[in-house]
Amino acid sequence: MHFGLFVEEMRQGSSQASAFRDVFELAERAEAWGVDCVWLGEIHFTPIRSVISASLQVASSIASRTRRLRVGTAVQVLPLNHPLRIAEEVATVDHISEGRFEFGIGRSGVVRTYDVYGVPYGESQARFREALEIIRLGWKGEPFSYDGEFYRVHNATVVPRPYQVPHPPIRMATTSDETFPLAGRLGLPIFVGLRATEISDLQAQLAPYRQAWREAGHPGEPSVYLRIPVYASTTERGAVEEPRESLTSFFARQTELARSAVGRAGAGPADRRRMQAERMASLSYEDILARKVAFGTAAGVIDRLTRLREELGLDGIVAELNPGGLIPPELETRSLQILTHAVLPAFR
Repeated sequence: MHFGLFVEEMRQGSSQASAFRDVFELAERAEAWGVDCVWLGEIHFTPIRSVISASLQVASSIASRTRRLRVGTAVQVLPLNHPLRIAEEVATVDHISEGRFEFGIGRSGVVRTYDVYGVPYGESQARFREALEIIRLGWKGEPFSYDGEFYRVHNATVVPRPYQVPHPPIRMATTSDETFPLAGRLGLPIFVGLRATEISDLQAQLAPYRQAWREAGHPGEPSVYLRIPVYASTTERGAVEEPRESLTSFFARQTELARSAVGRAGAGPADRRRMQAERMASLSYEDILARKVAFGTAAGVIDRLTRLREELGLDGIVAELNPGGLIPPELETRSLQILTHAVLPAFR
């Protein structure tokens, strides 16, 4: 089973310079301790939360500092940039990493980012589909043209072609009922999460994804990675109390982000969005521990991840080590050491 780390949050109180150093030091530990991949978020215009707005540049630096570790985006927000530029930059990072790049894609649920960029969120789904088509065409390394609703390309040849053939693995973030069958039809592996949803919701959504995959005639089995906060401690009490402040802060902010999308064009039915936001707001800390995370001693985390793998048919975990950014560095490092030395071997 794939085991990756999701990197998005900066440690609260850090300077921007030290936030970048934290990312690079984490990647070096991940390389040394057997993690498969570091996955980078993409967050814009939120200085208290993250410095990773240009994830491909950060991925390039990580690739230059490591030799085995894969590096990916989780996700590159396709509608916010021109697809030809994305195709060029991703192919370049793929060469710099010598084929260790993973291309995670999505359209993001943070509506404010679209507002600042001046891109209507109601167009995000259509822009996403067009951008993906153009990127895939561009990676063939041959002249091509494209005439879409939002993008027009005339006789372009993308250089360089990706290092990996035919291109880096593509993995799509899926959150809404509509995107699961779309990913299946496209034959794309997916990311799922538990921030605004529940296990039962995901089980219901994954069925049409797998059905659409089979009906489209794609070979092999569809791949599902779960992004989830993971924290390991030396005691059960420590696993509950040490991340309490950080996790509580994290879910309070996620609730506000969910509320901000209610009623916006492109965000899905308002009733569904409102229900998700209010369900998040009503969570107690005990609810979060039971339903949204994998916290515990090494044995407890192994048990939790094993059950999630069975319930959802997972073949990968992308662990979020410090949701909320308030877990002290020494505890975050200890947690990663427990995960890599005591938990990972159970899944290899």
